[in-house]
Amino acid sequence: MKPEKPKVHFTDKYLLQPTNPVMVNLIGAGGTGSQLLTALGRINLSLNALQHPGIFVRVFDDDIITAANKGRQLFADSEIGLPKAAALINRVNRFFGTDWKAYTMPFNRSTITNLNEYRAHITISCVDKVQARFDIAAVLQKMAKSNNHKRDRIRYWMDFGNSRFTGQVLLATIGKIEQPPSKNFETVDSLPLPTVEFKDLFVAAKEDKAPSCSLAEALTQQDLFINSSLANLGGSLLWNLFSQGMIECRGFFMNLKNFRTTPLSL
Repeated sequence: MKPEKPKVHFTDKYLLQPTNPVMVNLIGAGGTGSQLLTALGRINLSLNALQHPGIFVRVFDDDIITAANKGRQLFADSEIGLPKAAALINRVNRFFGTDWKAYTMPFNRSTITNLNEYRAHITISCVDKVQARFDIAAVLQKMAKSNNHKRDRIRYWMDFGNSRFTGQVLLATIGKIEQPPSKNFETVDSLPLPTVEFKDLFVAAKEDKAPSCSLAEALTQQDLFINSSLANLGGSLLWNLFSQGMIECRGFFMNLKNFRTTPLSL
């Protein structure tokens, strides 16, 4: 009996050798998004060092920085009252020498009416509302139908989510990604959407719709390092897509209370 071949997903070939920087939409600039943006800056710098055009990031968030955002999120006293997206993008652009863009608006079916204008190869969502996830999924699927065969079609959606001590990162493909023939691996060309695979889990999730008034109150809802832990491991998964050209898992579940991370197989 022949042993089973390990399953892998090979990165879409255009992302490995693009003619221009890979477009990335980062939706949400709060606890996880603010941490992840720095990771994206490091990824871009490293890709450039490897003679890759790198990535171009657009951040979407309509929230304003408050005192409660300090500590758990990467904001300072001088930034209180500013739009989160603008403050983060200005800081990252100064540090890394990029010219990434901030959009002080949500990313949903009401605001994203010009599909071509906001299209990206990779969409990353760091949102805390269930409906926001379903809105993002609807927009991405609509984009895929409107431009499925062009060079700038959307390829991947990476979704981050967490509660106080636990969280998950889930990578999905928007449609099928052509896979090269392989004698050593069983290739996987399609990764399920989070809103399909974990629909019941999302719908059943309890949401806190009230904003925190202080850092102390915010820490009763989300632990100090849950967001940065997810951002670093999720950033590593994204980095593997580019640097290794393949992945052997499509995300993970994390429990920071017992320091356990469980990979999600293909």
